[in-house]
Amino acid sequence: MSDKEQKIQELQFFEQNLQNILYQKQAFELELSETQSAMEELKNSNGEVFKIVGQLMIKSSSQKIKEELDNKEKLILIRIKSLEKQEKEFNEKVSFLREEIINSKK
Repeated sequence: MSDKEQKIQELQFFEQNLQNILYQKQAFELELSETQSAMEELKNSNGEVFKIVGQLMIKSSSQKIKEELDNKEKLILIRIKSLEKQEKEFNEKVSFLREEIINSKK
């Protein structure tokens, strides 16, 4: 296998990983949006709040739910930040490999 073919395979590997990272990031961003929407609804509630647990809807204190949503939001933001860091690294590797492949002898 030539050096160029090896770099092309490497590029494909990094592009696939980058695509997976983007899918994960998109899923976490959707989850973050839903969590923030739930937090907004919690602010507008009249004090009576229910939480879905499996097949059940259980009455819960709004303070407890707020804490859970705050913690969930923090965790999601940490995950998104981590994925953004990985995304940046993979983008750099992909760009570098593309340049190497383009500039290599045919």
